[in-house]
Amino acid sequence: MPRVKRAKIHLKKRRTIRKATKGYRWGRKKTIRLGRTAMLKAGQHAFQARRKKKGNFRQLWQIRINAAVREHGLTYSKFINGLKNKKIELDRKVLADLAVNNPKIFAAIVNEVKSAKAEPQKEAKPTTPKAPAKLKTVKK
Repeated sequence: MPRVKRAKIHLKKRRTIRKATKGYRWGRKKTIRLGRTAMLKAGQHAFQARRKKKGNFRQLWQIRINAAVREHGLTYSKFINGLKNKKIELDRKVLADLAVNNPKIFAAIVNEVKSAKAEPQKEAKPTTPKAPAKLKTVKK
């Protein structure tokens, strides 16, 4: 059997690490050992950031909807509650886009929510607090 030295594969791995770490600082772009850990860590951060991005956009949409709804005299929570009571199934992304780009249509949706009478919630009966139990004093 002839001897296999694997130089091609070894160099190819190093080349991919060097390409991936191009633009990094200090030894992370030059040395393979530091570059490999930097590349793996960058992948982890990228994975986490993709998840965080979804939350950031939801937060942005909520802020935009809240600002637009307050112009019509409602709060964000009452508006979302009214949407659910009216069974209007528009997500926050679409509502935020309507608020920014089509204010007339958004105003119509807000008026629809305002016109809906909120369903009366059951009021809890007030409970009277019980009198504290008397402590028995022990005579010596």
